[in-house]
Amino acid sequence: MTTTLDPIACLDAFAGLEVYHPPEVDALGAIVIAATAGGVARLDFIDIGRAETITARPSEHTRACREQLDDYFQGRRQSFSLPLDPLGTDFQRQVWKALSEIPFGETRSYAQIAEGLGRKGAHRAVGAANGRNPIAIVVPCHRVIGSDGSLTGYAGGMGRKQWLLAFEAQEVPLELC
Repeated sequence: MTTTLDPIACLDAFAGLEVYHPPEVDALGAIVIAATAGGVARLDFIDIGRAETITARPSEHTRACREQLDDYFQGRRQSFSLPLDPLGTDFQRQVWKALSEIPFGETRSYAQIAEGLGRKGAHRAVGAANGRNPIAIVVPCHRVIGSDGSLTGYAGGMGRKQWLLAFEAQEVPLELC
């Protein structure tokens, strides 16, 4: 029997915590930002109902993340410059770093990421690491697609992935965000 960790259930462990609502972007719902003293550690999509149960503890890292997300959603930012502190293996961290290097508005396949890491043939391992990315949007795992160009899974839900890719392709007018 496999158990999965509910990231929202362990939020009390973080030094900083905020619920973020993208400005005028109902398609994504609420986002919880969690940080350690070292940087942003989690960015998770959550239901509005669950968001209301979270007691905020803003920190310098959560505030900086919120400000940069505002800039991103208002079309003023295409990459993030935040200290990050994700929990993961060395390989996962290598994959997440590679994801952060995918330019705004572009996509890469799992195979391309694996090759870029010098791990040709490790596309499934890259996919697994991508699926465990704890810092959605900031570490842009939504920019990874199948080798055939198809949209593949997204922990935040396929609707959110489609919206983020359309937004970055400038197919979503900013005034409708």
